[in-house]
Amino acid sequence: MKDYLMGRQAGAALGWKHGYWQGRCEAVVQASTPPIARRPLHVLYITSGKGYPYSPLDEGIYTTLQQLAERVTLVSPLDNVAAIAAETRPDLALVLDGMEMPPHQIVQLRSQGTRTAVWFTDDPYYTDLTSSLAPLYDLVFTLERNCIPFYEQLGCQHVYYMPLGVFPGYFRPRNPRLSLRGDICFIGTAYWNRVGLFQELLPRLAPRSFRISGIWWDRLADYGRWKNQIELGKWMDPLETAEYYNAHRIVINVHRAHDDETFNKNAAGITAASPNPRSFEISACGTLQLVDHREDIALFYTPGEEIVTYQSAEELADKLDYYLNHEEEREAIALRALQRTMRDHTYTSRLSQILDLAMVPL
Repeated sequence: MKDYLMGRQAGAALGWKHGYWQGRCEAVVQASTPPIARRPLHVLYITSGKGYPYSPLDEGIYTTLQQLAERVTLVSPLDNVAAIAAETRPDLALVLDGMEMPPHQIVQLRSQGTRTAVWFTDDPYYTDLTSSLAPLYDLVFTLERNCIPFYEQLGCQHVYYMPLGVFPGYFRPRNPRLSLRGDICFIGTAYWNRVGLFQELLPRLAPRSFRISGIWWDRLADYGRWKNQIELGKWMDPLETAEYYNAHRIVINVHRAHDDETFNKNAAGITAASPNPRSFEISACGTLQLVDHREDIALFYTPGEEIVTYQSAEELADKLDYYLNHEEEREAIALRALQRTMRDHTYTSRLSQILDLAMVPL
């Protein structure tokens, strides 16, 4: 009976703690979410056509567009998009990614008088491919600032910097399963720059509760030592990813390298300055993010106040130790990041900007 009472008391205290944190996060979300303004527009949204993992992006963007425009027509690159546009007469044809969209369809859309826009989601890593696509469109939106002059040199006259954001239908504060909770996690593919970082970092993580999930992590030279903390080959959907983010006190973010010849198609050698989509998704879950330094991060989050940056494995390890031992400071930064994200960095914010820019006379 004594053990039962002690367990009940401990469980009640833990439940109160988790519920209180969830309530604080939800209060921030409710206070930070701006009102939505619907525009008198008809948008023809052309999906990426790539399936998973792009399909969640398509779903989030389509759902958001339905809130922002009076009418949204959903098509895929496999459809006769130009014929559909000729019949429905949209104000804008917006293409995500563009890799699967037949170029002749874009040419035909423009010849019919339909304004066209593309939102490139993987710059600068596949600019060898996007270089031939960008000039086909009236407007080009890229999530990498350093790609703007690249596309302008190709003759694109209307190029805009537009990082991806977050779809709160997926990424938001949640109360995760107790079995998932831990100190630190990283979710992502084991690109070689990430392998090098974690090869150096992992011995410092040994005393902590940590989890790594993604493909190719058996590339670690001492993978056998850490395999019990690594979910090898797992590819999570957005809701599961969000649960993992919510379940850990700190989430590590490591950008992929712009010059990885093994995977990239970036012969122009365009460097990357802009934050990846994970930067917004982690912050939207109300957890502290430690992210490798990139020049443009400060345009979206204030380092040290809304996000924490690092420039080496040693600095990352030191900051992990610090914030895991300073809980109030960790929580304060996480809440400020959540507030900033829900106010400024959702799909509602990004697509509102896209629609407004797309409707300006060219």
